[in-house]
Amino acid sequence: MVKEVESLFSLKNKVVVVTGATGVLGEAFVNGLCAAGAVIVVIGRNEDAAKQRVADVTNVGGKAIYIIADVLDEQNLLNANEIIIKEFGRIDALVNAAGGNVAEAVIQPGSDIFDLNIPALKQAFDLNLFGTILPTQIFGKEIAKNGGSIVNISSVSANQAITRVLGYSLAKTSIDCYTKWMSVELANRYQDKIRINSIVPGFFITNQNRALLTNADGSLTARGQAIIYKTPFKRFGAPEELIGALVYLLSDASKFVNGANIKVDGGFTAFSGV
Repeated sequence: MVKEVESLFSLKNKVVVVTGATGVLGEAFVNGLCAAGAVIVVIGRNEDAAKQRVADVTNVGGKAIYIIADVLDEQNLLNANEIIIKEFGRIDALVNAAGGNVAEAVIQPGSDIFDLNIPALKQAFDLNLFGTILPTQIFGKEIAKNGGSIVNISSVSANQAITRVLGYSLAKTSIDCYTKWMSVELANRYQDKIRINSIVPGFFITNQNRALLTNADGSLTARGQAIIYKTPFKRFGAPEELIGALVYLLSDASKFVNGANIKVDGGFTAFSGV
């Protein structure tokens, strides 16, 4: 007998760890997970924002805690894991939402393409790729004990060349490779007990890209205009429009989905520009 649709998508009482939960997209993820019934562990570096995320959840009757941690600091993550297991006894799912661009890694128009800021590129690469791999190594081990799901965050920059954001693009392309590779390795060891997939967002205005896409008066930059032209929906995405894909990939509705990239991009990657 097929489960009722509502129960298929339910995350009731599932303990879900969200890294990067203090960011713009992280906020939408936390709110969406709360609506689906999850118990949320907010992980980020901004304590004020982390407290607000927890308050937003508890104010509507949900359950959440926050832990201040850097996704590139293995000891921070090990300490967080210990706190979570002590508090809840298990981890059911992980959302690797930590990431974003690094201002110094953005290549300026007219700059010498053979004089890149290599340290900044490495910083952007590490934040996005190893900021995904390290939490998966630590929290994924707990998820594998009882079964569950991991969701990574990719980008349309992994599918097409997006000017100026080389470090970010390299990392997101690597996340696509890592998601597929890890999905196979996990299945070889745990069969269908634990799965890993990714969401591929199109363009959403966040704190990291706001200056690239909008002017001080809120109007679009030339780059922002080019993106809107290339997006058939002719607008940027709203963070809450990622929630459906996230809940799907974490819930029993996607039990046979593994190593997949779910695009939420307003048609950006489908359109040739002509």
